[in-house]
Amino acid sequence: MGTATSSTVGSTASAPPAPLDVEKLYAARLYAVRVRPYLATALFALHLVESRQVPTMAVDRHWRCYASPAFVARTPVEHLAGVWVHEVSHLLRDHHGRGDRLARELGLEGPAARLRMNIAADCEINDDVYGDGLARPPGAVRPGMLLLPDGLLMEEYLRRYRFHPRSLEAAWLDCGSGADGLDRPWELGPDGAHGLTAQEHDAVRFRVAEGIRARPGCAPAGWKRWAEEAFHPPQPWRQLLGAAVRSAVSGPGAGEDYSYGRPARRSAGVPGVLLPSLRRRPPRVSVIIDTSGSVSDDELGSALLEVAAIGRAVGGRRDQVTVVPCDAAAQTVHQLCRAEGIPLIGGGGTDLRTGFRAALRSHPRPDVVVVLTDGQTPWPSAAPPCRTVVGLFPRPSRYDEDQEDYRPDSPPEWARVVTIG
Repeated sequence: MGTATSSTVGSTASAPPAPLDVEKLYAARLYAVRVRPYLATALFALHLVESRQVPTMAVDRHWRCYASPAFVARTPVEHLAGVWVHEVSHLLRDHHGRGDRLARELGLEGPAARLRMNIAADCEINDDVYGDGLARPPGAVRPGMLLLPDGLLMEEYLRRYRFHPRSLEAAWLDCGSGADGLDRPWELGPDGAHGLTAQEHDAVRFRVAEGIRARPGCAPAGWKRWAEEAFHPPQPWRQLLGAAVRSAVSGPGAGEDYSYGRPARRSAGVPGVLLPSLRRRPPRVSVIIDTSGSVSDDELGSALLEVAAIGRAVGGRRDQVTVVPCDAAAQTVHQLCRAEGIPLIGGGGTDLRTGFRAALRSHPRPDVVVVLTDGQTPWPSAAPPCRTVVGLFPRPSRYDEDQEDYRPDSPPEWARVVTIG
């Protein structure tokens, strides 16, 4: 009997662990598709990978879903359906890309910081993703558990959230690099099998956004907001405007002039003739600010901030920057000393053509003209002899109260346009 018992114990100890119950997971995915049909494309795009190193389920940034066999075995199908939706939500909402940007912006490093990002991303998802047929899995982190309000984004939750005793039960969370951007040792990486390319990621997101917009009554508010941004992503306008100005001032011809201060090397080939050389100087920038009555005080404040940023973009040479306040008539051309010291006089109608004329009459003539306006103005009929960048304050509708049929022209094709705000 002793031998038999020993044999039985030995065979139990060497028995292989139970494999992943793939059929149960696929049944849970079908359940999720039935209650959240607009997520079907994304759910079926995930490639399933068995992993005993993840505590529950996780996703990497390449759209692979890692599942723990033990977790799947002990979790009901309806709760697994909620986990499927939760994990694919990380990828659809680009939490990995946003996590990387946050880490660079805020200087966040290490696993503790990434855990905070994971918790913040979970709060963004879990505040309205469950209900209406989709069960909330036990242990799902919600904003109320952390004394935070519903309806915020990952970035807002991260700035408000700090570790405290209520976080202890969330310490085991690990949704993978798809939730916070940090690659894990157990992930297959960019060269592993069955990952999606960046173009395929975008195609999946677009299809899901189409489905949500086609049936807006079926999706929570967070998903509706996401779908709108998928079609009309918010522009990082300060970076775009700064890049447009830097591109204009560094382009060929801007800030270049001939000078006899140093003879050209070609003079050696023409004895007795002194040839000028092409020299680079700091580019001159003229900023036209729309001060008409249709531009708010907040927008004028933003315009002054941009003037200061333009001064930095030309290497801090404020003597190379002039400012022209303009409504229906151009005001005095001001040399930039301090942005807050520039009087923004106006408040009437709008005709920025006078501002262009004033800027181009100034001596020396600018290499780049930057226009900050709401666009409700006529534009010059011909391109000025320099590069032009337009920072456009957005307007839901454009009209003239005195002429109901009047619609101002869009900024001309020869200008580089960036929407502000």
